[in-house]
Amino acid sequence: MHTLPQLLDKIQDFSQKNPFPDTPAELYDPCNYILTLGGKRLRPALLLMGYELFKNDVEKALPAAWAVELFHNFSLMHDDIMDAAPLRRGQPTVHTRWNTTTGILSGDVMLIYAYQFLSSVENKAIIARLLSTFNRVAREVCEGQQMDINFETRDNVKIPEYLNMISLKTAVLLGGALEMGAICAGANESDLNHLSEFGRLAGVAFQIQDDKLDTYGDSAKFGKQVGGDILQNKKTLLVLKTLEVASEKDCQELQQWMATGAENPVEKVEAVKAIFDRNNIPELIEKEKQRFQSEAYKHLDVVSVAETRKEVLRETVEEFLKRDK
Repeated sequence: MHTLPQLLDKIQDFSQKNPFPDTPAELYDPCNYILTLGGKRLRPALLLMGYELFKNDVEKALPAAWAVELFHNFSLMHDDIMDAAPLRRGQPTVHTRWNTTTGILSGDVMLIYAYQFLSSVENKAIIARLLSTFNRVAREVCEGQQMDINFETRDNVKIPEYLNMISLKTAVLLGGALEMGAICAGANESDLNHLSEFGRLAGVAFQIQDDKLDTYGDSAKFGKQVGGDILQNKKTLLVLKTLEVASEKDCQELQQWMATGAENPVEKVEAVKAIFDRNNIPELIEKEKQRFQSEAYKHLDVVSVAETRKEVLRETVEEFLKRDK
């Protein structure tokens, strides 16, 4: 069994041995750029961990793992355009450093390469199953993104709807990565389903933590503009929980701030944070995260391999769920 750093080294080595072409540089330089911005590469690592639950020759799963990483960064590149985000991992986003057209086209080619790597796995008998899972996950990610966009113009978003949205937009890729790794290893259907659910539920907890860090994190550590969700008037779990538990006065004040632009960003972020603080929202959000985390581990517990083979996966997820960046 490999540790997380060892798996990350294998992913890095694979990426260096399978670079993008040099030309046209205008197309491929942005792809290389986003891949070197310091991402955690959690998703490809999870795929390799899913494989190592069942088999030891993890190198055979590297093409599928790299496909997942390319898809994830393709989606980030396009999400940044849709969100008009200036920073990604503390650096200018692709569309900011180049332009929107470049961000769209370079993202597109990353997706094409993801399919190319999936089709190159050594065991040709599993390619159809891999593609089926990958396509389902990719479709659900798009559905989640559209739901997120729809929420921007709705005033009546409910917490269950929001949780469903982040389950699709963010969490299914974590579950899909684990499932794809297990597919590469020939796991049975029950284990595939439990690993998928473990990753999905842990992914919801991961996104709840991300929402919290967007408001309460340290920008230098977090790598993104702190308070960005507030400035974009996003209906995060923090906002929805406040509207559920706060007094009418606080709800009205929050809604007033969400109806404004970002002309005075510092004032707006601090005012909204004060509303959150008055209503103990950070504590309530933490309890919600713990609920999903607990449900996730119930699925990992019943995967039919020795507990010693689950240790790296369990420890990795636990570490990411208590991160501060």
